[in-house]
Amino acid sequence: MSGAALHWLAEPGAPLRGDVRVPGDKSISHRALLLAAIAEGTTHVRGFLEGEDTRATAAILRQLGVRIEVPAAGERVVHGVGLHGLRASERPLDCGNAGTGMRLLCGLLAGQAFASELIGDASLSRRPMQRVIAPLERMGAMIAADAGGVPPLRIAGGRALHGIDHESPVASAQVKSAVLLAGLYAQGRTRVCEAQPTRDYTESMLAAFGWPIRHRPGLAELDGGHRLHATDIVVPGDFSSAAFWLVAASIVPGSDLRIAEVGINPRRIGLLTALRAMGADIVEENLRRCGGEEVADLRVRHAPLHGIEVPAAIVPDMIDEFPALFIAAALADGPTVVRGAGELRVKESDRIAGMAAGLRRLGVCVDETDDGAIIHGLGANARLRGGDVDSLGDHRLAMAFAVAAQRADAPVRIADCANVATSFPGFVERAAGIGMGLRVG
Repeated sequence: MSGAALHWLAEPGAPLRGDVRVPGDKSISHRALLLAAIAEGTTHVRGFLEGEDTRATAAILRQLGVRIEVPAAGERVVHGVGLHGLRASERPLDCGNAGTGMRLLCGLLAGQAFASELIGDASLSRRPMQRVIAPLERMGAMIAADAGGVPPLRIAGGRALHGIDHESPVASAQVKSAVLLAGLYAQGRTRVCEAQPTRDYTESMLAAFGWPIRHRPGLAELDGGHRLHATDIVVPGDFSSAAFWLVAASIVPGSDLRIAEVGINPRRIGLLTALRAMGADIVEENLRRCGGEEVADLRVRHAPLHGIEVPAAIVPDMIDEFPALFIAAALADGPTVVRGAGELRVKESDRIAGMAAGLRRLGVCVDETDDGAIIHGLGANARLRGGDVDSLGDHRLAMAFAVAAQRADAPVRIADCANVATSFPGFVERAAGIGMGLRVG
């Protein structure tokens, strides 16, 4: 699917109403498979994201000798092989479009007795991996990449790893997780310090699988030499997927939407803080814990928004949600200022440039900076222009522009949308079901 040309036609629909679910959290789904694979015993994963990224990770683990059953959609049964039970693959390990999968696997494979090669699609093959390679090489790994530190990644086997103290120069949960996964195979203590705390899914899941780990916001440390024990995992709804409907219901008059069972890990919901600061009407209902994670139903109703300066402290907690935020900002009163988000330049696309270009086509003034943008909102009662925009093959840009079209005065044609299947399979059908005007065309 992600390799085929696919375009969307989006236009204003009805107010967004009803109860709806989003797919399972992609970050948690990846980590659940990886840790279950090297645990001892059988792990049941429920709520698994049936996306191309997570399926790519599952396929790689099967290549490495892990038996994974699929009793039903959204479920996986993983028969763990233990910390040292993975087997070499004769073929390269294809991560597809999954940057999370590649970076986490890089850490996991650095400690194996055999060599591996990680490859990806055209988009992933342009994404920088040096930020992961550098700390792993300090631990004793040997990883070769193409010029510029991009995939394919060739990981040597049989390397003796040792723990390090890693001061993370960039706020990245993926880099932190890769170092911690390598730390499972390292002699001594592995410690990661972050100036800006990032999401703690890996730390929480390692604890759930029984590995002794000490962590608090901004710090995680563990010692090698322990074992992981199978446990059952329930994956909550993906907040990054819910983000698009939070914004859509906020900007479309008459909307009243409830999004069920969304994960609200405190290190994940920076967008919620930002939208509320802009005046959004979003309420958490039925707050509870599910599979060790905080979960809530999010009820969102239309409300006029105003521009803000996004607090620097929450930028790492919403790095995947900025395309959705750009749409909210475009239809707010006054400017919205984003700083400290340079990581957006090296996602599936340059998301700052891609969002700025698309919004300009729709009539919005956007000033780009190296690490952010100033979005000059047209006003809470304004409408965007219709027109043609390019998602650059980036799933989050495609969904963001579909949301923008709900407040346009003419249809918006969105190019290159096939990669939405990596994170939100069935987005078009679910969007249409709650009132959005969206179809393949």
